[in-house]
Amino acid sequence: MKEVLLCKYGELILKGANKSVFEDALCKELRIRSKHFGHFTVDRAQSTIYVTPVGDDYDMDGMLEAAGRVFGISALCRAAACEKNMEAIRQTIRDYLPPFMKSRRTFKVEAKRSDKTFPLDSMEIAAQAGGMVLETCPWLTVDVHTPDVVVKIEIRENEAYVHAGQFPGAGGMPFGSAGTGLLLLSGGIDSPVAGYMMAKRGLRLEAVHFESFPYTSELALDKVMRLAGLMARYTGPINMHIVSLTQIQEKIQALCDEEYFTLLLRRYMMAIADRIAEQTGSGALITGESLGQVASQTLQAIGVTNPLATRPVFRPCIGMDKEEIIRIARKIDTFDTSIEPFEDCCTVFTPRHPKTKPELQKVLAQEQKLDFLNDVEKAVDTRKTKYILAHY
Repeated sequence: MKEVLLCKYGELILKGANKSVFEDALCKELRIRSKHFGHFTVDRAQSTIYVTPVGDDYDMDGMLEAAGRVFGISALCRAAACEKNMEAIRQTIRDYLPPFMKSRRTFKVEAKRSDKTFPLDSMEIAAQAGGMVLETCPWLTVDVHTPDVVVKIEIRENEAYVHAGQFPGAGGMPFGSAGTGLLLLSGGIDSPVAGYMMAKRGLRLEAVHFESFPYTSELALDKVMRLAGLMARYTGPINMHIVSLTQIQEKIQALCDEEYFTLLLRRYMMAIADRIAEQTGSGALITGESLGQVASQTLQAIGVTNPLATRPVFRPCIGMDKEEIIRIARKIDTFDTSIEPFEDCCTVFTPRHPKTKPELQKVLAQEQKLDFLNDVEKAVDTRKTKYILAHY
């Protein structure tokens, strides 16, 4: 029996003359991911992408899970393909559906006839298929309002397809279709969620992580690498740029008033990230800031750090509370790694009483004690880049 994965579009279907560009990006990403699970062909027709295994050595469960993380797909169906006649459809129902129906008690059948030359209409197809489902799975009863499962029969251009319901896809727009953004990735909960949310809108991600060795450990850096690998299951591979802030933090501590430590450090981070974004062709910065969550994320503090960026700064978590952010972190499986007890650079030299309503002129007065632009260039020169693949 020929099994196929049907990947259905979301908002991509609304695109106009350049729709094929988005479809090509989606097919390319599915082909890349399919290599982990065997040999598959990836083709498209009628606003659906068909992922079909070749040979017998393939992992359809793994392919289904991986495709469910591909942005641009709204729904997935694991289906059996057969000839476009009712006898073949009935035989496919007998052979294919029972394993998917064992834990179900109620069902209904829906039919979609894209090929209008098929001799039966959708209602007639559904009625005949429903009778075969009852004959094959006699423990089931029909419930047209709230069934446990919806069996679907799709009559398409070349074949008919039988499947027992569909799974939600990741939604959003295809990988890289909106350009590139540079994510400021810490080891916390928020920044992986922010990266996920912007990748869902079609951004390809680069990432920068700031470390402060020896004040931060190799375990802390390893944690961030693992977070990036978990994100990459959704976002695709990530270039991780690691920048040392050790000398900058030591200078801030030695020369500046304690209450300004975090604000000055955030200004350095924004300036360094902006410089790396320029070097990597990233059109925006992405942060995990949530308004008022910590002292450096008040309206006034953001106003002090934002001017260091010369490109848009996307803050997709800005209006979310912590529970909302945690809910997404759990969904994308980054939460447990994020809460591992390894320090990051923002926890080093933390002021006892940070400024929550800073005035820009006073911050600039503190910054005059430093060699800001030279420090930024020196920090950028410490950059090391790692290519992070998905952790499946």
